[in-house]
Amino acid sequence: MKRISLAPRPDWQSKVEAVGLTYHSPEVMPYPYWDESAAYEFTSSEVDTLEAAGNTMQEMCLAAAQHIIDNKRYAELEIPEAAIPVIELAWNQEPPALYGRFDFSWASEHSGSAPKLLEYNADTPTALLEAAVVQWDWLKEVTPNLKHPLHGGDPDQFNSIHDKLIAKWKDLIPYLQQPLYFAGIDEPEDQLTLVYLRDTAQQAGFQTLQMFMEEIGWNADAQAFLDPNEDQMFSVFKLYPWEAMVAEEFGQPALETYQQMRWIEPIWKMLLSNKGILPILWELYPNHELLLEAHFEPAAPATSTNGASAPAATGWSGVNTGFGSGSAPHSIIPAPTGPGRMRNYVRKPLLSREGANVTVVRDGATVFETAGTYLGRQIRQALAPDAIFPDADGKPRYPVLGVWIVDQDCCGMGIRESRTPVTDNLSSFIPHYFV
Repeated sequence: MKRISLAPRPDWQSKVEAVGLTYHSPEVMPYPYWDESAAYEFTSSEVDTLEAAGNTMQEMCLAAAQHIIDNKRYAELEIPEAAIPVIELAWNQEPPALYGRFDFSWASEHSGSAPKLLEYNADTPTALLEAAVVQWDWLKEVTPNLKHPLHGGDPDQFNSIHDKLIAKWKDLIPYLQQPLYFAGIDEPEDQLTLVYLRDTAQQAGFQTLQMFMEEIGWNADAQAFLDPNEDQMFSVFKLYPWEAMVAEEFGQPALETYQQMRWIEPIWKMLLSNKGILPILWELYPNHELLLEAHFEPAAPATSTNGASAPAATGWSGVNTGFGSGSAPHSIIPAPTGPGRMRNYVRKPLLSREGANVTVVRDGATVFETAGTYLGRQIRQALAPDAIFPDADGKPRYPVLGVWIVDQDCCGMGIRESRTPVTDNLSSFIPHYFV
C-alpha cells in the first residue's frame, strides 16, 4: 500500500461532473473533496486481505446482532423500548437489506498488523457514487500512466459495487411494491447518494420517485404514509438514520405500521450502525486480529456541560436531529472503571456521524478532539496502529479504507483521507488501484 502523487487530469472538474459528482469542491472545504492529485496503490494480495476482512466482519456483525437480540442487550445501545419488538420482528422476517460500509484503518500488508475495524456504517453510508463510479471512470482514463513497471500490466480496482447494486435490486423486485421511493434530507452528499442509488434501481427495472423526508405525510385515519400527491407509500429507501426516525413525530406510526411498509435499510440495522456493536464484538471475539479493544463507558446523562438538554427532534425535516456541524459542549462522562484503564484510545458516542464528538487520548492525555451535537453514552476503542502516509510536501495524511458490502458480500473500496487523526466532513476522497 503506497500513496502515489499524480497530476490531476486537465479539466477534471467537468469530468467528474459528467459521471454525477457535482459535490467535488464544496465551499466548506479549503481544498477539493475529490482529490486525484494522489492515489493509493495496493497489491493484489492486499486487496484479497481487505475483501476477506469485509466478509469476515459481516459474518461477525450478524452474529453479534443475533447475540444482542437473544440476550436483550438493547439498553446498552440505548435502543428505545418501543423499537425493540419491531427490531426482533424484522430480524426474524429478514426483510430486504441493501448495503453497508466497514471503515478500516490499515498501513499495508507489510505493517505487521491486519486491517483494524473502526466502525460499521450499516444504515446510512454515503461516499458511494465516488467509490462505485467516479474512481472507476478515473482509472479507465489514467490507466496508461499506471502500468506495472516490471511486467507492464494494466492496473485494476477493487470495485464491483455498481454491478452488485443492480443485481441486488433485481433480486428485490418481487418483494417491493412499486413505485420505490428514495427519501433523504436536503444535503448535497445525501442527495448525490440518493440519485445514484435511484439510478441503479431504475437500471434494475424499478419505477422510482425521489423526495425529501419532510415531504412524507401520515394519514392517521388510513394508517398510511403518503407521498406529496397523497398516494400511499409501500416501499421506501430512506437515507436517514433509524435512531432519528423513531425519535421524531412520525416515529411511532413507522413502528406501528412496519409490517405494511418496506423500509430499506431495515430497522435491525440500528444494532449494527450503533458504536455499541464494537464493545460487543470485542466481548464475543476477544483479541480477534480485525478488532480493536473496545469497552462501554458508564452511561452518561443526556445533558451537556452547561446544563442544556439534548436537541429535540422536530419531525422528518433533518432539523435538530444531530446532522448539524456546529460546535456543542461535550457530554458529562463519569470517570471510567475496569476496562476504562485504557491509556491510548478514542472516545466516541454510540450515535455520531462525520467524526463529531470524538476524543483522541494518548498516554492518558487528550491530544485531539472534535466538536459536535451528539450526546449520550460513549465507548472507548483502542487506537489503531498508525496508518499515516505523507503527501508530496511531507505533511501527514490519514486514510480510512471504506470497504463496501452489497447483499452481504464485500465488493469494493473507497478511501477517505483526512488531514487530522479523525476522519470528518472535511476529508477528501482519494481514488485507488492495485497491481
